[in-house]
Amino acid sequence: MATATSSTNSKKQLTTTQISDNKPDAFEGTPSFSVPGLTLEEGSDTAAVLQRILNTYNDLHLTLKHVHWNVVGPNFISVHQMIDPQVETIRGYADDVAERIATLGSSPQGTPGALVEQRDWDDYSIGRAGAIEHLAALDAVYIGVITSIRKAATETEELDDVTNDLLIGHLHEIEQFHWFVRAHLENAGGVLSTAGETSEKGSAKSATS
Repeated sequence: MATATSSTNSKKQLTTTQISDNKPDAFEGTPSFSVPGLTLEEGSDTAAVLQRILNTYNDLHLTLKHVHWNVVGPNFISVHQMIDPQVETIRGYADDVAERIATLGSSPQGTPGALVEQRDWDDYSIGRAGAIEHLAALDAVYIGVITSIRKAATETEELDDVTNDLLIGHLHEIEQFHWFVRAHLENAGGVLSTAGETSEKGSAKSATS
């Protein structure tokens, strides 16, 4: 995955999954068409929200694949195999979102450069590590992803029912996978080993201490 250079240094240290409020160049003007029933401005505003989610999804499926390649230790095979179906799901969701942007009359931005330029988070911070460390870090990742999608769903609730429905549909699968991750971090009393942590490294440390 492309790595942010000088632009990253000026960003606050955020969890991997927070979305950028930067507006991509493709949305600086109003498109010449949109779907019937939406004004051009409504279509453009909806597409801008979706672009932020497209960036989130593109970053997420790369992060998940990184975990798939770098998990080690006794629980390697179970976590290694658990990750891949979610990679494919998120790739499919990215395609859904990109095609909706195009349907609304705007241009989806899917290049690595656009992702790095528009995001306000740094790369996933865990390299080769044990399963629990990666799963704990992914807990922080999914908190950010789900929060971002829910925010986008709220923003599109009055703008476009179809986009809102698309995002809510995505949430079902993503929240279920977050549960799969958290089940490895939960004790019999229902307490998460990552409770109170907000960063990937902090979560990984807490879960293994």
